[in-house]
Amino acid sequence: MDLFDFMREQGQKKESPLARRMRPKQLSDVVGQEHILGPGKLLTRAIQADKLSSVILYGPPGTGKTSLASVIANTTKAEFKEINATTSGKKDMEAVVEKAKETLGMYGKKTILFVDEIHRFNKAQQDFLLPYVEDGTVILIGATTENPYFEVNGALISRSTVFRLNPLNRENIETLIRRAVEDPEQGMGSYNAVITDEAVHFLADMAEGDARQALNAVELGVLTTPVDPKSGKIEITLEVAEECIQRRNIHYDKDGDNHYDIISAFIKSMRGSDPDAAVYYLSKMLYAGESVTFIARRIMICASEDVGNADPQALQVAVAAAMAVERVGIPESQLILAHAAIYVASAPKSNAVTNAIYAANEAVRTKGNAEVPMHLRDAHYSGSKELGHQGYLYAHDFPKHYVKQQYLPDALLGTVFYEPTEQGKEAEIKAWLQSLREDTE
Repeated sequence: MDLFDFMREQGQKKESPLARRMRPKQLSDVVGQEHILGPGKLLTRAIQADKLSSVILYGPPGTGKTSLASVIANTTKAEFKEINATTSGKKDMEAVVEKAKETLGMYGKKTILFVDEIHRFNKAQQDFLLPYVEDGTVILIGATTENPYFEVNGALISRSTVFRLNPLNRENIETLIRRAVEDPEQGMGSYNAVITDEAVHFLADMAEGDARQALNAVELGVLTTPVDPKSGKIEITLEVAEECIQRRNIHYDKDGDNHYDIISAFIKSMRGSDPDAAVYYLSKMLYAGESVTFIARRIMICASEDVGNADPQALQVAVAAAMAVERVGIPESQLILAHAAIYVASAPKSNAVTNAIYAANEAVRTKGNAEVPMHLRDAHYSGSKELGHQGYLYAHDFPKHYVKQQYLPDALLGTVFYEPTEQGKEAEIKAWLQSLREDTE
């Protein structure tokens, strides 16, 4: 590094956002994540002993993945290289690998490669790293907001330890906010700023576990708030904080892992007959901008899969809601979706329909060539009788519009796919079917 590179790097550090400047330099500076960084924990021991093996850091934005990599960079004796998968490609990785080979061969020194947003690399790019991780040329630290078991090459996963970082709690965020306001070197301490307890509590609550969101708000507040003429200080009050972070931070990526977690919770809440939870997750999806048609489709599926004939009207309500939201926009369509979600959640539940079709699917898979009984085959053409297509009994000619006859193929005779429960309307269906069988026995 020459003088100009050094000056440029120092300038970038000085002008970089507060969240970047406040990254911890050593383990003792890290706030939160005690489940993986507590005393005696594996990751802590590995960092302290400088014996780190390849790891994948997985968690929502602002939970400290890059900060943890920064700690490792400041404490390891190995070479530390950093690339971002959103802006780097195979050539960048080739350069790192070649330098790592040289460093290892000449000095016996390992290289740690930190790949931020590693899920952005395609399969071929991830495959490129595999042999060099395998032979120890590089020690990989991958950071991702997406589920690595879905987004990262399985071979890389098998050669790494996955650590999940959780959203920081309010106390963690409050600690970071106060540290950022008071720190004269990395933080905003040189601005002679103070922050009220109410503002700290508000920012920590609105950040929803995302430290970066809270620190961005602190920086905005300090840089845009005039000095109070009486105290001579920049005062970050609750009113200032409310202006700096006007919308609660909701972790929801419509193409990401969190999307599937929330829709899963929504469906399971409807299935579990908890309308309060169902409407909460519905609101969260709408708040984050989820497609109303996507939500409506999930409600329709749940109406059949989990309610079924216990309340046949649930599907009608869900279908009506799906049609309505195509004609009514936000915000009014939230009422329609809430109507349907609450109805489905509150309805009696039965998965007898689901079990019936799955059982029938299995029967088709194993005995799909079972022949249709002769008396059920088409008899509307000349020559059908000669082929034996006769003997069908027309149900409406008999009492209760029912007559006992064979409908299933011989290979499946006696098989029961649909077993109604005692739930809601299905109890009536069950009693009706039983009465038909009893009358003909």
